[in-house]
Amino acid sequence: MTGPVDLAAVLASIDQPWSPRTVAVLNDYDVRVAHARGEFPRHSHPETDEAFLVVSGSLTIRMDDGDVTLGPGQLYVVPKGTPHQPYAPDGAQILLLEPSATVNTGDSPSEYTAERRVVEQ
Repeated sequence: MTGPVDLAAVLASIDQPWSPRTVAVLNDYDVRVAHARGEFPRHSHPETDEAFLVVSGSLTIRMDDGDVTLGPGQLYVVPKGTPHQPYAPDGAQILLLEPSATVNTGDSPSEYTAERRVVEQ
């Protein structure tokens, strides 16, 4: 990276929900942003935790032990191996932190599986 990342500008450039963009790399972890809208497939990440930070809107993470609903500025870490389903009926802008090799759909490949896309600064 050669300068600061304008998250609002990157988010404005994304035209599809659930299409994460890597905006920075911290050691072997990606900082990703995405638009969330509707339901994302239920999945888990057997080898890693996954951090969700809501930038705007509201995101619910459905899990067997109960749902977690996040608003702007709220963060939640889904423990590794925990089945979860992100859900944003009215839309949300989110920031994710996870290992660079992590596939967004975890152990449940689907039409939502996205290639790693790094935003050039």
